Amino acid sequence: MAGTFVLKRSADGFMFSLLAGNGQVVLTSERYASKDGALNGIQSVMTNAADDTRYAMNDAGTHFSLRAANGQVIGSSETYSSPAAAREGTQAVKRAADGAQIDDQT
Repeated sequence: MAGTFVLKRSADGFMFSLLAGNGQVVLTSERYASKDGALNGIQSVMTNAADDTRYAMNDAGTHFSLRAANGQVIGSSETYSSPAAAREGTQAVKRAADGAQIDDQT
């Protein structure tokens, strides 16, 4: 089920969260200096989310980052209770990013 990218202004720029269809946050972006940068980050998530090789797990396997083709982190997960839960988190990102809409709250 497609999710929603929620774009917000932060104290030091812009950031977005990807929400699953049930409203849960499944990915949070880095901070961007400009709105255009954040919008490019959203596009990068949409482009890269379906590719399993773009996900990097931490050593414990309980947290992941989604990386662009150049290796730059474009979003990070919460910390999960187990590696299996984190792997399911990557699947949730894939489902949410596919066809997601943008809710611009800036």
